[in-house]
Amino acid sequence: MSNILHNKERPDVLVHVAANVRRLRRTAEFSQQALAERAGVSRRMLVNIEKGDINVSLGTLDRIAQALGVHFYALVQPPDSPDSAHINEVAWAGRAPQSHATLLASKPARHEVELWAWSLAPGERYDSPADGADWHEMLLVIDGTLTLYLADRTLTIAAGDFHVFPSDQPHGYANHTDRLLKFMRNVLY
Repeated sequence: MSNILHNKERPDVLVHVAANVRRLRRTAEFSQQALAERAGVSRRMLVNIEKGDINVSLGTLDRIAQALGVHFYALVQPPDSPDSAHINEVAWAGRAPQSHATLLASKPARHEVELWAWSLAPGERYDSPADGADWHEMLLVIDGTLTLYLADRTLTIAAGDFHVFPSDQPHGYANHTDRLLKFMRNVLY
């Protein structure tokens, strides 16, 4: 089953979806019927989505986002979020409590996206020159603690946490602990 489900551990994503779909539909000046037709869903389903009364499939949300001319994340992020770089919302939950999908962050890419698996031994550091304009990196620490050096600050990112940043600045990754560091890196350009 691929539905967004209520999750008691964090704000209810269905509330976000309801508010965002309603706001974006009104901004686009669509009636509920017009949006339902454009997205290929029933008007009744759209009404229930806008009320937050229905578990909706990720595919249906994707079709609604396309019909509204927005990215998927615009429907699931908290309505008052200023940026898509830190969404961190459960978008799917399975029958078992350990089964879930969390949309951490989203950034548009014009050309390509690279997915990297990194490991840094204790005491190791990698420094990178600035990438091109409008490039971004998304980092997710799997195990250990990553020290991220940016032009204007230094961040410590623990296992299970993530960070998105514009990489059109010098940056570096370091492992200042005594255990192996593993992290995933998406480069978007």
